[in-house]
Amino acid sequence: MADFKDNRIGAYDAKTHFSDLLERVENGEEVTITRHGAPVAKMVPVRRSSAAKKRAAIEGMRKLAKGMKLRGLRIKDLIAEGRR
Repeated sequence: MADFKDNRIGAYDAKTHFSDLLERVENGEEVTITRHGAPVAKMVPVRRSSAAKKRAAIEGMRKLAKGMKLRGLRIKDLIAEGRR
C-alpha cells in the first residue's frame, strides 16, 4: 500500500488503494484522508450492535410503556396535538 503514516493517507492514494484501505477499516482501524496534507475525511468502522442488545432495548421500552397511564387521554388526541 501507499505511504500510510499515523493512519493518514492522501486522497489520491486512498482512491488508488481503496479496497486495501477498506479492509484496514473493517479490521478496526480509523483512517484520516488528507488533501494537500490537510485532513478532509475520516473512515471509521461501523459499530454493529448485537441482536441480543436490540432485544434487550426493545424489552426495556416495553416494560417502561407498561407502567405509563394516559389518564383519560386518547392517543389520537395526543398525535393531533403534536401536529399543531
